[in-house]
Amino acid sequence: MKASVRQLARKVFDFGSGEAVSRLCGIVTLLFLAHRYGVLVVGVYALAQSMLGYSYPIIDFGLRHVGARLVAQYPQAAAEIMGQVQRRRMMMAAVLLPFLLIYAASTRLPTESKIFLFAFAAIGSLYAISLDWMAWGREHLRLVSFGRAVVPLSILVCLLLGRNSDRVLWWLVLGNAVGNGLQAAIFWTWWRRHGPQREEQISLAVIRESLAWRRTSVMGVAWLCNLAFNTIDMLMLGIMSTPQQVGLYSAAYRVIGQVLYTYYLMTIVLYPQLARQNRGQRRRMLRPGILFSLLGVGVVIAAVLTVSRRPILTILFGHQFLPAALLLLLLAWAIPFDFLTSYLSNAYIAWGMEKKILLCTIAAAGSNVVLNLIWIPAYGATAAAVNTLASYVIFLASLALSGRFAKELSPEAQPQPELIA
Repeated sequence: MKASVRQLARKVFDFGSGEAVSRLCGIVTLLFLAHRYGVLVVGVYALAQSMLGYSYPIIDFGLRHVGARLVAQYPQAAAEIMGQVQRRRMMMAAVLLPFLLIYAASTRLPTESKIFLFAFAAIGSLYAISLDWMAWGREHLRLVSFGRAVVPLSILVCLLLGRNSDRVLWWLVLGNAVGNGLQAAIFWTWWRRHGPQREEQISLAVIRESLAWRRTSVMGVAWLCNLAFNTIDMLMLGIMSTPQQVGLYSAAYRVIGQVLYTYYLMTIVLYPQLARQNRGQRRRMLRPGILFSLLGVGVVIAAVLTVSRRPILTILFGHQFLPAALLLLLLAWAIPFDFLTSYLSNAYIAWGMEKKILLCTIAAAGSNVVLNLIWIPAYGATAAAVNTLASYVIFLASLALSGRFAKELSPEAQPQPELIA
């Protein structure tokens, strides 16, 4: 047990070291924009980041998780897996571009800001070239984390270079382009040096079946619904409310986001290990002691944020963001719910329970969207925060119910003794 904990801690450190650089660059970028340019620019940049957040799972459309799972299970067939996955990712990136344009044109922003939104998100589609999912499946976690940190680091560097420019947003576009290009180069260089020398022919039929559209599309829709459940508020505020509301909501969400991103380090590094587990090992990962521990840690963190929300907002963003204190109070109590739902979702996906995840996320995301449509026009960001909490309750209940009756978690059948005549 101690050895497995140490191994997990080492993997978390490997992945977290680069992720810390990524998070730090993102925070510094946001704080610089907040203190120098104010709520409106923060709101526009937050919308651009949200568009990227939706671009990635559309490009992957289930391929990231399924591909990483296959690489973990069949490492000698990595070249075949890579070829099939990358062709589909490039196609999905091309399909995505018109939708990015439509959303950018629909926002309540000046024309220049709309052009920035589309340019920033369209350049982010270069993510389709990256092989970070392949390195994740092969548990090269330090490479994955530092490779992914290249993009936010490049954005921050270009922002600082153009800090005196009247068009600072376009320096962010430049940073996004440079970062995505460097990231792709890093992972393709790694692949050329560490790709398998031979293929495991026996597994190719299984691989093709696993990557069939009818299989990966379930995972893709499930992941999109999960993302919509978590972040659809920002995009809906961009269309249905004002940039000020978007800026305030993004500030509050960014605070709890740092907590959640840190927690996600554990769930991410666990994924390849979970994918290899049998039913008995899966059931042990769902022991009440584990789940209540995650809940308890989340409650403590939420209480600390509740008490210190005003100083945190003032120090990080400035006095003009103090109206976000109520939003941070509400969103903080999503943390204990997220600790449970993220753990269960990640585990269910690793165990091949995509269809059950799809149903759960449809229920959670659907309730969030409906509630937002009803209440955001009248109450803005406050309604979005309240609706988030309500949707978490629905999501957690759905996950618990799905796990209760999942055949993937049922006890393995024991062989019956033969009767002697």
